[in-house]
Amino acid sequence: MKTRLSLLLILTLMTSICSCSKQAAPLIGISCGRTSTGAATLSTNYTDAIAKAGGIPVVLPIIDDPALAESILAKLDGIVFSGGPDLDPAEFGEEILNETVSIDAVRDRSDLLLARAALASGKPVLAICRGEQLMNVALGGSLYQDLPAQVEGVLPHRDTTHMIGVEKGSVLFDLFGSDSLLVNTFHHQAVKDVAPGSRVTARSSDGVVEAFENANVVAVQFHPERMFQADPSWLGLFRYLVDKAR
Repeated sequence: MKTRLSLLLILTLMTSICSCSKQAAPLIGISCGRTSTGAATLSTNYTDAIAKAGGIPVVLPIIDDPALAESILAKLDGIVFSGGPDLDPAEFGEEILNETVSIDAVRDRSDLLLARAALASGKPVLAICRGEQLMNVALGGSLYQDLPAQVEGVLPHRDTTHMIGVEKGSVLFDLFGSDSLLVNTFHHQAVKDVAPGSRVTARSSDGVVEAFENANVVAVQFHPERMFQADPSWLGLFRYLVDKAR
C-alpha cells in the first residue's frame, strides 16, 4: 500500500512539473539598434509589450559571427526584429539610389545573421517595420529604397496614420476580425519584390505592403508596440508570438 502511495505521489509530482514546464514563460529575443557612438539602443515599448503578452523579453546584442547567431537562437523560443534605419541596398543587389538612404552596415550584418538563424531554427518571428523589410530581404525579396521617389502616388508614410486592407485568413484578420485597420506609419523603405513563398496579407491604398506571412514569420510595416498602450487589442500580435513560442 505504501509502495502504491509512493508511486502515486511521484507520478503526481512528475505531472505537476511537466505541466509547469509547459506553461513556463518563453524567452523572446528582441533585436536592438545602435547610437552614433555604438551603444545599444531599444525602445522599452518592445520589452513592455513582450512582458505584458506573457513572455520574457531579452534584448539581443549586435553580433558579427554566424555561430553566435545560431547559439543565441538555440536559447530563444521566439524573436522580434525591431524598427530602425534603412537597409543597405547592397543586401538585395542594388546600389544606393540617392542621398535619402541612411544605413548602418554593422547593424545590417547583425540583423541578417540573426534573421537567417531564426529562419533556419523554425522558431516564430514577429518582424516590425525595418524588421519586415529585413525578413523580406533575408527570404530573397527586395525593397523600395525611397518610397516617394519610386512609387507614384504614394501616401505619406512618415509620422502619420492611414488605413490598411487586411486579407481574410491572415493572422491580422484572425486577431482583429476586420478587413481594414487604422495603423501608424514611420518608414522610408518598403517591400518591393515579395520574397518567394511569402503571402502578402495587408496593403495600404497606394499598394505598399503592410504585412506578409511566411512559414513561422509574421511581418508588419507599422509599429504595434507604439499602439498597444492606447489600444490594448494591439497586444494581440505579441500574445500571438508568445503563444507560438511556448
